[in-house]
Amino acid sequence: MAEAEFDEMWSYVSDESCQYWLWWAIDHNTGVPLAYCFGTREHRYLDELRVLLAPFRISIVYCDENVVYKTHITESIVTPGKRNTQCIERKHLSLRTWCSRLVRRGIRFSKSVFMHKIVVGLVINFWFFKRKLPFHLT
Repeated sequence: MAEAEFDEMWSYVSDESCQYWLWWAIDHNTGVPLAYCFGTREHRYLDELRVLLAPFRISIVYCDENVVYKTHITESIVTPGKRNTQCIERKHLSLRTWCSRLVRRGIRFSKSVFMHKIVVGLVINFWFFKRKLPFHLT
């Protein structure tokens, strides 16, 4: 039985009026990220995430009280509440510490959505999957 924690995390692109969201899921037992995608807070990005997670056959989803989880996830048991999402919330803090573009208050905004996806994606791949960059910066 596969269990996962789902959550979304906001940041800015270009200025404070342009919020951009990281939708992601982690394995509930190991804390390993399973998949992520970027977008606005619209439910279609949750649907995109669900497509990425289909091979994992998740049977139980732990999430926050966002109503979109309850209404759009039909293939799994949805358990809302903070009790079972502590691991993913802790990973939010780690991501915000490792990647200054995810800091809520600051001047380190990405100037474009393209660069935001690249930088945050590199941080996730480096810290969680221990993937090194394929080139040398020398």
